[in-house]
Formats: sequence, structure tokens, C-alpha cells
Amino acid sequence: FFFLMIRRPPRSTQSRSSAASDVYKRQSQPQQEILPEPYNIQLNNFQKLLIIRCIRPDKVVPAVLDYVKDDLGPEFIDPPPFDLEEIYNDSSAVTPLIFVLSPGSDPFISLNQFAKKKGKTPLLSISLGQGQGKIAEKMISDGVENGKWVVLQNCHLAVTWMPTLEKICEQISPDPKQTHPEFRLWLTSYPSPDFPVAILQNGIKMTNEPPRGLKANLLGSYLTDPISDMSFFNGSTKPNEFKKLLFGLCFFHGVIQERRKFGPLGWNIPYEFTDSDLRISAKQLKKFLDDYPEDIPYDALRYLTAECNYGGRVTDDKDRRSVSYTHLRAHETPEHLVCRLLLEKKK
Repeated sequence: FFFLMIRRPPRSTQSRSSAASDVYKRQSQPQQEILPEPYNIQLNNFQKLLIIRCIRPDKVVPAVLDYVKDDLGPEFIDPPPFDLEEIYNDSSAVTPLIFVLSPGSDPFISLNQFAKKKGKTPLLSISLGQGQGKIAEKMISDGVENGKWVVLQNCHLAVTWMPTLEKICEQISPDPKQTHPEFRLWLTSYPSPDFPVAILQNGIKMTNEPPRGLKANLLGSYLTDPISDMSFFNGSTKPNEFKKLLFGLCFFHGVIQERRKFGPLGWNIPYEFTDSDLRISAKQLKKFLDDYPEDIPYDALRYLTAECNYGGRVTDDKDRRSVSYTHLRAHETPEHLVCRLLLEKKK
């Protein structure tokens, strides 16, 4: 009986197992490959996931994402769009709205655009720090009385003032005779153990994490201001060239964001490139195309984007060379295949 237990499986089974193993070992995306029969029919998705775990542990994360997407739906892996309108509708004058910051996110510009839409500009905004507590208290008092929006940025930098903020929030009355119904208190802070628990429990918490993946980066870039503004997007005197070069700029922005995932292989020093870099680069692109009707100043655009806007954050000389000559030259010059095809005139 012992020898029956340890005997080798039939050669046909060995060959099929070897073929299945080769499928996963040789492919760059094994989780998307079809297994040889009969494994493809006999095994369910979870069992195929276990095989990937054994043969290609480096592909477990994308395989799990595909498994969740197929069994539960794409909404469980794709983050919902950042909708301030919906968040605002769920709030009230006594409910703080808390932005939990993440590296590379800057919600103030989106909030400012939303305030303009609601007719609540100018915002009463202040970046907290040493000696800013008294000014913030006056702003909150003015907002409570007159129905203005108050934005307190970087609450994690004002640790000693946080107990005072907690008391102020507790004293805000839901009575419309004492608190204007249009008053809103917006707070931004990185995760901090010193942030008042009572404010977190009573407030509406939101975060706008950096997009994951090149596709999500491109979609997020086109949804940022001013690119999402149709008057800006369609307002160039060279609409065809502007839209093509804008795509190259957004693609470049997504690539340098994705390189951070590879640690020291991506960048020698981790840099926090933000949407502000993309925003100012897009505005400069439109202005230069409008100011130079005869030709496109590629060298000037490359210098401003790579050396000033993005390169201003780069301190390592090898990283600077990578930004200046490798990525931007590949994505914003007519020599690159994609841009050359995109800039061809329609026949």
C-alpha cells in the first residue's frame, strides 16, 4: 500500500502538468492565460489562483484583482470618483468635513472650484501652524455667523491647538438661530494620532488617493482642473496639436507617478509629484501654442516642464537626466512614434 501511495502519476498527467506549469512560467501575464485541458474546465477561478500562488508568486496581486473583478464586479477594485457634490449634500453646519491627505494629493484646488460653483468664494482659508490658532478661531466665528466656508489646512501641524478645535466643534449649535445653515468647516490633515477622535467620529471623512495604474492616472489627469474644463480643453487656437500634446503630457505625468512603485529602480530619491505640476504644465502648453501660431516651441516646453515644473523637485542628477532626456523627450517631441502619429493631419 505504501508503494502504491508514492508511485508516480501517469505520464499523460505529468505532461499536462508540465504544460500548465510552462504556461504560467513563460508568460508575462499568466493570470490571463488559458490552462491546458482538462485543467481549464475542471478548476474554478479560486483553484487557478492557488496555482498562480505556487508557480508565480510575483503575480498574486494582479491575479487577486482579476478574481475579485470577475466574481464581485469592477466596482470593488476601482475607487469611486471623488465627488464633492455628493459629500456636501450629506453634510450639515455642525458636521466637519475632513480630508485625509495622502502623498501627492491636494484637495484645496478642487474645493475652491466647488466653492465657486456654490457661490461661497472667497473661502476663509488658513494653513495651521505656530501662532495661527487665534486667526483660525476668528475665521470659524465669522463663518458660523455669516454662513461662510472655513478651510483649516494641515491640522497635523497644529498638535497643541487640536484640543481647542475639538472644544469649538462641540460648541457649534445645530440651532439655525445661532449657527448659519450654510456654514461648513473643512479640515485637511495627514493621518495623525493627535487628531481629535471626537471630530473624526462626528465628521465626514474623505480621501483622494493617487490613482493606481497608468490607465487610472490618465483618467485622473483628464478629470483635474483646468483640463476637465471644456472651455480650456477646446479653447486653444491649435486644437488638434494641443489635444495631442496634452495627451503626451498626461501620459508623461502618469509614467513618472508609476515609477515610484519600483522604489530605487524607479527613482533614486522618492519625489512627490502632484497634480499642481500637471496643472501648471498644461496651462503653459496652451499659452505657448496660442502665442506661437507658426510652429510649436518644443524646446521651451520641454525646459519649462522637465527642468522647472517637474525637475524643480528633483535633486539627484541621474533622476534629473531621466526626467529631462528620457521621459519628456519620449512623450513630448515629434520624433516619438506616438506623438508623430497623433500629430499627423487628417487626410
